[in-house]
Amino acid sequence: MNALDLARWQFAITTVYHFIFVPITIGSGFLVAGLQTAWYRTNKEKYLRATKFFGKLFLINFAIGVVTGIVQEFQFGMNWSSYSRFVGDIFGAPLAMEGLLAFFLESTFLGLWIFGWDRLSKKAHLATIWIASIGTLVSAYFILAANAFMQHPVGYEFNPDTGRAELKSIVAVLTQNTAVSAFFHTIPSAFLTAGALFAGVAGWMVLKGRDPEAARPVMKTGLIVIVVSFLLVGITGDWSARIMTKQQPMKMAAAEALYETKANAPFSLLTLGTLDGSKAVFQIGIPSVLSFMSTGDFNGTVEGINDLQKSYEEKYGVGDYTPNIPMAYWSFRLMIGFGGLAALFALMTLWYMRKGGLPRSKFYLRSTIALPFLPILANSFGWIFTESARQPWVVFGLFKTADGVSPGVSAGSVLFTMVTFTLLYGVLAVIEFGLMVRTIKVGTDMTPVQSGESKTLTMAY
Repeated sequence: MNALDLARWQFAITTVYHFIFVPITIGSGFLVAGLQTAWYRTNKEKYLRATKFFGKLFLINFAIGVVTGIVQEFQFGMNWSSYSRFVGDIFGAPLAMEGLLAFFLESTFLGLWIFGWDRLSKKAHLATIWIASIGTLVSAYFILAANAFMQHPVGYEFNPDTGRAELKSIVAVLTQNTAVSAFFHTIPSAFLTAGALFAGVAGWMVLKGRDPEAARPVMKTGLIVIVVSFLLVGITGDWSARIMTKQQPMKMAAAEALYETKANAPFSLLTLGTLDGSKAVFQIGIPSVLSFMSTGDFNGTVEGINDLQKSYEEKYGVGDYTPNIPMAYWSFRLMIGFGGLAALFALMTLWYMRKGGLPRSKFYLRSTIALPFLPILANSFGWIFTESARQPWVVFGLFKTADGVSPGVSAGSVLFTMVTFTLLYGVLAVIEFGLMVRTIKVGTDMTPVQSGESKTLTMAY
């Protein structure tokens, strides 16, 4: 493997790993704020216990997310200096705004929340967690706006003398429909992830008899959040798909393994293709659904991979403009599938809770434990699809990925840092998982300690 391939692998590993914690942090902040608001309004101790307990899970993920995010930024200078030079004038603006405004907002008020339990008034302390949570939304928007430029470059002008894209309108970069649709698709996904985490942990506590008074309302809230968020993800995903079809038609064609341009194009339930992904051999599809997803019209025409390849060669020159079709096809379906499984489990559990109980089988308990991982997998495959199906472009139609790698970095250097960071992330994963499990086992302040478990008291604020 050359330096380009290794650099792409390294960025993919660090990005997918980092994004495990991003949606958990965004959604968890608001859910913890909601629990504290319930305590503020009702003065019921069960909500205070739930706030402090789930607040610890939120803080663990926030800390790991910050650490893993820093590593990502290092790579722009280490492995992707040519890309950074070309697009830094534009890409750097929203990233600077995120760091100087949003991150300081969330970190400052989160610090006040952590240390202000006995130092701030009840109302002022509640405000700190809400402001910190809003800060995570602002931070997410700036990051998504920067990524949206890679999907659909706007607000720039290419300078042939410097060979760089130069910023002409930060308003255009921040307000383009690609950024807006990505934000309204990503945030419900974050709430879906956080809702699953809270529902899964609370469900385990209820089934194990670990402070069920505090856990049961959290479980129900988390399940409702899952269902509502999944519906919003579907609606905004439809919106994003139509924007994507206009701006990156090859990505949509790759998502469906649609090789030939078709009207009334079907949505593929299963496609089997050749090993190199060059054509479909067998396909099962729902008629006209892809046309509706792409154009809003069941009779709409969707461009196929082969025709798009020809048109791109005419526009951009000779080359292969087709992404990895099997990866795009299956990551798109796994994204939808794992999210759908979480929503289905939530609906089933809400039905049992409506009848006054929960299943006590080992299968149900294991399903409850597995619930938080389903949206995490859905998010991961969603980002894999978003980024890999844009290839061979790092900035679509403007700058190829192969041109963005650092020219002076050898394959051996990239391999060394990739192995080092991967091992480091493995250690962080063990630490994070251990902290989460330990915190869950200790439980809320009112949870009786089981024999053989740690008797360490819950963390004081």
